[in-house]
This record gives sequence, structure tokens and C-alpha cells, in this order.
Amino acid sequence: MIRLKSEQEIELMRQAGRIVGEVHDLLEELIAPGVTTQELDRVAEAEIRRRGAEPSFLGYRGYPATLCTSPNEVIIHGIPSPRTRLKEGDILSIDVGARYKGFHGDSARTHRVGRVAEEIDQLLRVTETCLWRAIAQCQPGNRLGDVGWAVEEFAKRFGYGIVDEFVGHGVGADLHEKPDVRHKGPPDQGLRLKAGMTIAIEPMINLGTPRVRMLKDGWTTVTADGKWSAHFEHTVAVREEGWEVLTLSPRHPGRMTGGPNPELAAERGAGRAA
Repeated sequence: MIRLKSEQEIELMRQAGRIVGEVHDLLEELIAPGVTTQELDRVAEAEIRRRGAEPSFLGYRGYPATLCTSPNEVIIHGIPSPRTRLKEGDILSIDVGARYKGFHGDSARTHRVGRVAEEIDQLLRVTETCLWRAIAQCQPGNRLGDVGWAVEEFAKRFGYGIVDEFVGHGVGADLHEKPDVRHKGPPDQGLRLKAGMTIAIEPMINLGTPRVRMLKDGWTTVTADGKWSAHFEHTVAVREEGWEVLTLSPRHPGRMTGGPNPELAAERGAGRAA
């Protein structure tokens, strides 16, 4: 069942989302060659708790950390480790979730570690644009297929692989709620969007094949061909007047609402990579 959120519940999600955005901004400042993903995880947990919230991921279905930290060919659910030390030219996808007064915020960014190769830089720019194109479709009366098609149509222009084994999702009092939000079309099909729906949109785009492989830890998921992957995510509320991003940050002040040009929105939104 899809649970529509009241104004009071959306306000709590907005506060949870702000915490997520603030933690992303802090982590962005720390990302540098030589830093370990475990160090980033410890900072994130302390900062989430300092703000009166709880890490959404820690202990969720047995997950052992606050962050998902996914470098290079790791698509999603990389576990922070003292052995994973960042290097110049790497990329690192960080997924942050926080639960505040019973409601979750969920957001991911892919960061550059120093200078990256041009083809990797383009992958990140395209993936973030895919996210904002999808967000722009979150209007009452549109369908989930429109959201997915906004990602698929743009990513395919570059020949990238679109991960389909993992999808976006509803979010609210539970971290994962209905509906599932695929990052493929077809347009004008699927569930019709209604005001009060809150969803996490999170395209994962691969430089090569869309196929994935899970490692023995049961969490870490990598590209089947070893090529690199990018991941951007925001929690979005469908509003009577359009849409609202709930996981913005102080570095990008103000609520992002309405339906601006999606290519330009990536320059204004909280998901801009380091």
C-alpha cells in the first residue's frame, strides 16, 4: 500500500533530509587521497547523532555501517573499511540515510577524488542530469514510467548501462516503502503519481554493461565488467503544484521546487559532485 504523507509528515521528512544534506556537505570536505571509507563512516554516524537523528542504514537488515561507500566499479552497498583508502583519480559514491522523529531522508552523491579522467567526469555529469530529469517528471498526474524514461532516454544517448537490479523506492516512516521506482520507461505507463507521495529516485549508471555481480559479503555490488559506475539520489515529494526535493543542503539553500530545465537544475541542486 502506498501511504500519502500529510504536511506535518513532509515537514519531518524535510528536516531528516536537511540532516542528510548537511552530512553530505561535511563528507565532501573530507574526501581526499589517503582517506579511508571507515573514517568517513565514523564522521557520518557522529554527525547524524549530534543532530538528534539516527543512521537509517546501520543495522538495517543486518547492514553493518552508517554509510554505503562505493568506489569506482562498486555500484551500491559498499561497506566502509579501514582497508579502502581513496586514491587520486578515484570516484566514490556515498549513500546517506537519517531517521528523524520517525521519518527518513535518503540521498546519494558520487564524488571525484581529485582529478578524474574525462570519460569518468562525463559519466558523473550525465548520471546527475538523469536524476534531475527524473525529478522534473514528479508532477501529479504523471506516471512512474515517465520518471524512468527520463533517465533511460538520456543515458542511452551516451551508450551507458542502466542498472535495473536495484531501483528507487518510496520512503517515509519506513526506509523502503512502495512503490518501486525503476530507472527505465516506457513513458505514460505505470502508477500515476499523486500529491503526498514521497519517493527516492536514484539512477545507477555504468560506463559499460548494466549487468552486476554481488560479492561474498552479501552487500557489495559491482559491475560485471569492472567498468566504473555513478550513483545520485534525492528524496522527492510530489506536491499539488509540482515537486519538492527534500534532501537539499545548506551549501545549496532553499527548497528546490517546480520543474526547471533539468540540465540546468543539476547546477543548482544539492547533488553536485565534489
